[in-house]
Amino acid sequence: MAPLGLDRLGDPLFLGRTLVRAGLVRPERPDRLVRALDVLRRWGPTIAAGYSAGAIRRPDAVAIVDERGTLTFAEIDRRTNALARALAEHGVRAGDGVAVLARNHRWFVEASVAIGKLGANALYLNTMFAAPQIADVCDREQPVAIIHDEEFAAFVAQAAKGRERFVAWSDHADPEGAPTLEDLIAGRSEASLEPPDAAGKLVILTSGTTGTPKGAQRKQPDSLAPVAALLDAIPLHARERTMIAAPMFHSWGMAHFLIAMSLGSTLVVRRRFDPEDTLAAIAHHRATALAVVPVMLQRIVELPDEVVAKYDCSSLRVIAVSGSALPGELALKVMDRFGDVLYNLYGSTEVAWATIAGPADLRAAPGTAGRPPHGTVVRLFDKDGAEVQHGVTGRIFVGNEMAFDGYTGGGGKEVLAGLMSTGDVGHFDPDGRLFIDGRDDEMIVSGGENVFPREVEDLLAEHPGVVEVAVLGVPDDDWGERLRAFVVPVDGMGVTAKDLQAHVRENLARFKVPREIVFLDELPRNPTGKVLKRELADRA
Repeated sequence: MAPLGLDRLGDPLFLGRTLVRAGLVRPERPDRLVRALDVLRRWGPTIAAGYSAGAIRRPDAVAIVDERGTLTFAEIDRRTNALARALAEHGVRAGDGVAVLARNHRWFVEASVAIGKLGANALYLNTMFAAPQIADVCDREQPVAIIHDEEFAAFVAQAAKGRERFVAWSDHADPEGAPTLEDLIAGRSEASLEPPDAAGKLVILTSGTTGTPKGAQRKQPDSLAPVAALLDAIPLHARERTMIAAPMFHSWGMAHFLIAMSLGSTLVVRRRFDPEDTLAAIAHHRATALAVVPVMLQRIVELPDEVVAKYDCSSLRVIAVSGSALPGELALKVMDRFGDVLYNLYGSTEVAWATIAGPADLRAAPGTAGRPPHGTVVRLFDKDGAEVQHGVTGRIFVGNEMAFDGYTGGGGKEVLAGLMSTGDVGHFDPDGRLFIDGRDDEMIVSGGENVFPREVEDLLAEHPGVVEVAVLGVPDDDWGERLRAFVVPVDGMGVTAKDLQAHVRENLARFKVPREIVFLDELPRNPTGKVLKRELADRA
């Protein structure tokens, strides 16, 4: 039985009203509409169907813009038909896994669509993985083929042994002898394919910030209801332009890839993030939405005012951020510079989304993770499984239609009352807004007192001499554990450890004052901006 409230996702009135408001339902040529609906009926709401239906409804509309130029919906549909046939000729079958190690560009999209047209499973690898990690993941997941950008050839060499290997982005005509996706597409039939018996799955790897990344498999949704739930909270609109700066191999970037596909929107992407180039692309293409992770926003607001002023970004109606904690101070800086267009989504690879904070909540309660969107249930439980009251910290459990199907290696997250754990702890304020207090496994006990590092991190991040900070517990002979803070200071401010310790002491209990403060040039992060605390722990 579904948890209370999940059945609302199927509310036809909510679904219809939201899709109309987002511009997904609109007058159009009856013949095209009938053909597009037939594609959706036969293929289901999948990546494969999205671009095939887009090719019917708006064949000449631009679907993607990258450094190589543009591709229309019709071009992507035809090219991925040919690519799917080529992959099948090389032994890829429905249900097989195909690993993809690529940055944000056209061939990431085309590989994903072609894999979906075969009913195969796409396994998205992290572009920051070292060769041993790639080999370990491929040994565990057993993909039959690997599609990778040319720059990662050496990293996949071990994993590619005994597997088909193809090159996505290449700057050379013959990248070490491996065929490119362009080679596979050339000369093959572009005619439509028949749908597979079952849709393939998308396998997103967890961030691995505290351990080895796991494969989180998620079936493609059975309806447009999950898309409608997000569109109800974040005012994205059909047939506009979305710039995805967040990596698309991660769940946040992938979410915006799928949403833009559903909306028939144009994707604007770049292989590498650069803060000024991002503003330039938004201004040039008049993008109405920007999908980022918090560290990208931090780099954008650090640009000098005269640099930001060079680019007209007034077209932006949505800056959608997720992937790691959004400090309240950063949220305010972003909105002061670009207007009240910021939307912060809290979730995880396993539960998809849990809460969304819009501009009003971020202004009223900086640092909040927001409220559950339509059709999502969030409840907090103590260690004994009893639900806690508002204001009391508890373990966060979430239910919605997009929860994952379990780890590919077996197992899953803890489930209570039909809801899945995020692994975080938090509390609701009196107005029903969620605040994240930290990871369930990050709580430390110092001298018998419970401390969650997130509270100390948020306070230190507000100090004018601090760019960013991470706090963790380290062993202590007298206190059991003590806090150690790793701080990136503002250049030229001359902030000292005593200054920061005094700042904490003035605002929090004495047992929350870090005993040590280590100054660094930067914090180690993964591509989505999450701090790699295991690397900091090694330095400790």
